Amino acid sequence: MKLGEIQVLTMVKRVDFGVYLGSDTERVLLPGKQVPDGLEPGDPVEVFLYKDSRDRMIATTNRPKLTLGELAVLQVVDTGRIGAFLDWGLEKDLLLPFHEQTAKVEKGDSCLVTLYIDKSERLCATMKVYPLLQTNAPYRKDDRVTGIIYDRSDEFGVFVAVDERYSALIPRKEVHRKLQVGSRVEARVTEVRADGKLNLSLREKIPQQMEKDAEKILRVMEKYEGRLPFTDKAKPEIIQREFGMSKAAFKRAVGRLLKAGKIDIQENAIVRKK
Repeated sequence: MKLGEIQVLTMVKRVDFGVYLGSDTERVLLPGKQVPDGLEPGDPVEVFLYKDSRDRMIATTNRPKLTLGELAVLQVVDTGRIGAFLDWGLEKDLLLPFHEQTAKVEKGDSCLVTLYIDKSERLCATMKVYPLLQTNAPYRKDDRVTGIIYDRSDEFGVFVAVDERYSALIPRKEVHRKLQVGSRVEARVTEVRADGKLNLSLREKIPQQMEKDAEKILRVMEKYEGRLPFTDKAKPEIIQREFGMSKAAFKRAVGRLLKAGKIDIQENAIVRKK
């Protein structure tokens, strides 16, 4: 009998509270409300095995949202002193221990997880899914992809599971706004690396991105009544805070607006032309 997996077992005995599946030497209970109509001794039945609230192996004919070796995005339904609890489609919620979280999760959050069996032989969830992600994505440079953020690194950037299965990274130099673990993103493939992993950017190719950035600058200028109290020589931290873009991208967009005659650059300000 394999904990955490869907398998076919044989009915061996009926009791008042359900039926036993397995063999004469190894049995597991399938509770009465789970027993298919007409099931008789010797009949096969497809079940999933997990442990109940008293840590007893139990069978269910309900199909969970996640089995061993799989990945799934599950919702946090509660938190407690030992971790978070996830809805995985069964009566007993799935524990996500604190030490298996790549970022703290709260009730209502979603996270990409896989299953593992802990030291007490219980099924638990982990957000440390990197080893299970595939490196044979069907995407090429400049393709648009979607994925979920599953981890962050101050050194490398933001880790994304494209289509919830393929390994990808938004490099640190491409991260110009706060990106939370569990958030879904739409991005552009900038590189398919030699190892098959994808590098991503949340920004368009430079010509298209310049247009978007220019529009954003004009929107922000409206908050300042058409006069930014700094120029394109402002510190990168100010540009990042106000626009969520790099200084280089800001300078390109300002140049576009200047060339189009939409702004003037003064000594200590950028002014929108009327």
